[in-house]
Amino acid sequence: MSARWDKSPAFPSQKHLFLLPFLLFCLPAPAQDVFTGVARVVAVGDVHGDYAQFAAVLREAGILDRKDKWAGGKSHFVQTGDLVDRGPDSRKVMDLMIALEKQSAKAGGRVHALIGNHEAMNVYGDQRYTDPGEYAAFHNEKSEAVRDYFWQQYAELMKKDPAAAPLDEAARKKWDAGHPLGFFEHRIAFLPDGAYGKWVRGHNAAVKINDTLFVHGGISPAYAAMSLTAINEQVRKELDGAVPPPEAMILSDDGPLWYRGLSEGDEQALRAHVDAVLTNFGVKRIVAGHTVMKGGVAMRFEGRVIVIDTGLSKAYGGTPSALILEAGTTRVVLARH
Repeated sequence: MSARWDKSPAFPSQKHLFLLPFLLFCLPAPAQDVFTGVARVVAVGDVHGDYAQFAAVLREAGILDRKDKWAGGKSHFVQTGDLVDRGPDSRKVMDLMIALEKQSAKAGGRVHALIGNHEAMNVYGDQRYTDPGEYAAFHNEKSEAVRDYFWQQYAELMKKDPAAAPLDEAARKKWDAGHPLGFFEHRIAFLPDGAYGKWVRGHNAAVKINDTLFVHGGISPAYAAMSLTAINEQVRKELDGAVPPPEAMILSDDGPLWYRGLSEGDEQALRAHVDAVLTNFGVKRIVAGHTVMKGGVAMRFEGRVIVIDTGLSKAYGGTPSALILEAGTTRVVLARH
């Protein structure tokens, strides 16, 4: 178990954002998580705010046309989480996914935006990996006033702390540096009922399509006996408005958002576990992201585990790749440069 929440910024945390009383925290309706009879599935791993690389590989896989509109027909497109953080274009990437959800539905296809650990982190307030460009994307004409408002609230809180340092001009400059313009708009948008926070919570941590289970990190022994629906419901519940408790699945190194055993663990030692997961979920393979495979899409456990995080973002310098499952075959396509 990781004390991940303890590493998040002290202010403004989820508990301080009660200052925005107009926000209501409500859990979206459960999302369907089992699909059968799908002829073509395209899956892409971690994006991390790199719109150009993401769009390039989607075009190569036949999901986007040259105008960045849905071109996948009745295909199902799975993005296994971590659209955000580390790169500047996270908002643009999410807006593309939101648009593709609507466009694909009209064409008889489907988009599955799985919850990754970085989506969860943004909802519960851990912004350690947020790129400055992600804040800049939320900067608008009211940003100065918004930041002033939160500075005043922060100052009032500090006045009640006898051990707090004086809030002089130097303190304000330091505080502003830690809260660039757009910071609060970004944070508000990712609150559980903010525009992007609510969108994240409306999705699944894992889906089963035909004979394949898709998940961001993986299924560890700690959760191998849980049902798919139970896992998805618990993840959504833990993102519903409150600071997650230390034992939360969404914080756990063994949870489906963080587990790396299927990507890094010893295959011989984990063989029985993989067999158990496949049996429990009624699938032939698991497709996961989360752990960068510098050598490209990795087939592990004789192809029963496929790791598709190839470091697509320029933050990692990998090769944009997509996995295609079609007509009983698996193949990989790469973005052209």
